[in-house]
Amino acid sequence: MIIFTQEKRRFFFLLLFTTLALTVHPQSQERPKIENVLDLRECLRIGLENNFDLQIARNEEMISDNNVTLGNAGYLPQVSLNSGYNLRSNNSDQFPAGDTEVVENRNSNTQTLDAGLNLNWSIFEGFKVQTNYQRLKELQSVGELYTLLEMENLIAGLTAEYYNYVQQQIRLGNLQYAVSLSKERLRIVEARYQVGSLSRLDLQQARVDFNADSSQLIQQYEILNRSRIKLNELMGADVESQFMAQDTTIMLNPSLAKDELFDMTMAQNTFLQLSESNLTLSELELKNLQSRNYPYLRLNTGYGFTHYNYNTGNLDRQRSWGPNVGVTLGYTLFDGFNRKREQKNQQITIRNRELEVERDKLVIESDFANMWMAYQNNIELTNLEIESLENATINYEIAMERYQIGDLSGLELREAQNSLLEAEQRLLTAQYNTKLYEISLMQISGKITEFLQ
Repeated sequence: MIIFTQEKRRFFFLLLFTTLALTVHPQSQERPKIENVLDLRECLRIGLENNFDLQIARNEEMISDNNVTLGNAGYLPQVSLNSGYNLRSNNSDQFPAGDTEVVENRNSNTQTLDAGLNLNWSIFEGFKVQTNYQRLKELQSVGELYTLLEMENLIAGLTAEYYNYVQQQIRLGNLQYAVSLSKERLRIVEARYQVGSLSRLDLQQARVDFNADSSQLIQQYEILNRSRIKLNELMGADVESQFMAQDTTIMLNPSLAKDELFDMTMAQNTFLQLSESNLTLSELELKNLQSRNYPYLRLNTGYGFTHYNYNTGNLDRQRSWGPNVGVTLGYTLFDGFNRKREQKNQQITIRNRELEVERDKLVIESDFANMWMAYQNNIELTNLEIESLENATINYEIAMERYQIGDLSGLELREAQNSLLEAEQRLLTAQYNTKLYEISLMQISGKITEFLQ
């Protein structure tokens, strides 16, 4: 079911998660089975525990958390241990000066065994390490925001589907009532037909109307079942689980205040926060590039041991061991103007991110204004439909009284019955649409989690 328009939804979908591999296979967990009466809070609780998209988002957030370490930023040195063994077998001929005899060496073997402990540490790289750590922290915040965004989307979608389920339950009750009215009319017509006060045409029309209402009722069972399956899917539950919604009406929140919602929208809208985080990441990337404007200082140290075995020459074996230390100071004098080009391009990227933030603010302001106007209009429409339903109910009661005494035709009674059913359906639609805009306003302002309370 669609809560927002196409334009609105583009600001709430998750671009980064479209390429992520599933960390939990849906079939690897036993899905909870639900067979009782559920209220909205319980549906949300189950969904927050079992929804697969939210689980994936939480796992991705854990990866971002795990990446925030001093070692990943480059603060810590790298220490390695290595050893090796080498065997060399040589044949040689030596030709001394003069007429002396050639000295031949055959199968001259040299065995070398070495081991070492090495430490490499970048002491200074133009503040690159500090910038990397800030970037990791910002990516951690981005991971938290994406999880929050996924949770808000789940709460909004699940809440909307829950009230759709409530709506379909009420529609089912209305259609059951319509069938009972048609059945009562059919009983009256059959009784009058038996005594000859009504024609066969009246009887056939009453049967046609009864069958038409019964057909709508059967279709409504299917619609109700689809909504229940969708709710189970959002909750990560067994799609065959049977339950009923506890709510018997769609309750609206009368306490929404435009100014308060607007201030919260501009202050804590999750999508805006993500847009601002993208700007921060671009600024950190520029600092990272600017670190190449500075010299670098690196420390290399270690401890080594080497053992040689000979089978020729004056020495039988030889050993050497000891520490080594070195410092490298360097600076890139010229790199084909690439450093300047990359920094200039990154400054343009930062400007684009600033423009995107301003654009997103304007679009969200526009979305909020449209949502608020639609919300107010649907409240007025709901009040109007309440009055219409009251009038349609009175009209049907009067029509039924006149029909029972024979002062009203079956077609006129049917028209009054259809007017009553249509008034009930219009009121339900107005209430549900109002609830959808209420959910949208709560989501865009960052207050959607209040449905958990």
